Amino acid sequence: MENRLEAPRQPAQIALMKSGTNRSSHRSQKRIELGQYVVADPEICHGKPTFKGTRIMVWQVLEDVAEGRSWEFICNQRWGGRIPLAAVGEAVRLAQEALLGLYRHPASRPPGKRPALAAA
Repeated sequence: MENRLEAPRQPAQIALMKSGTNRSSHRSQKRIELGQYVVADPEICHGKPTFKGTRIMVWQVLEDVAEGRSWEFICNQRWGGRIPLAAVGEAVRLAQEALLGLYRHPASRPPGKRPALAAA
């Protein structure tokens, strides 16, 4: 896997890391259930969204989706069956809601306005 560069840390972030105060405030944060399969827990992967019961981070699965891997491959091969297919769908839906929320667009079309699926 390729190395990813992190954004430069801000002086305030560095000061918090050096002083150790970030750790104590870290413990006071609570686990957030983002869905049936996704959780953000400060005790797991520094609070990054993960799939429940794993340390598989949501961004890793979204990256697999973006690279064109099938959801079946992602669930069964890449992650060895540790996440169900529905969990990938939930991660994509949460990402969609987050992105569209940035631009203040509704997360889905109104009922009855969905395009028809193409015949196979």
